[in-house]
Amino acid sequence: MYHLNIPDMTCGHCAGAVEKAVKSVDPSAKVAVDLDAKTASIDSQIGSDAFVTAIEEAGYQASFKKSCCSHIG
Repeated sequence: MYHLNIPDMTCGHCAGAVEKAVKSVDPSAKVAVDLDAKTASIDSQIGSDAFVTAIEEAGYQASFKKSCCSHIG
């Protein structure tokens, strides 16, 4: 699970663009966008750098922190 901070995300259109960018990297990824917190949580086996790059290419700044427990399960 990856948690990304996306400070430029301000509206529903932005949230949709972020989700679309994530799905362009991994169509099967589970994405939860929190517009109020300006964050996105992504559940995927693909490396987090790919998601940051895709979101930045969509026009948004993004930084991430990998969750502490992503390998448990």
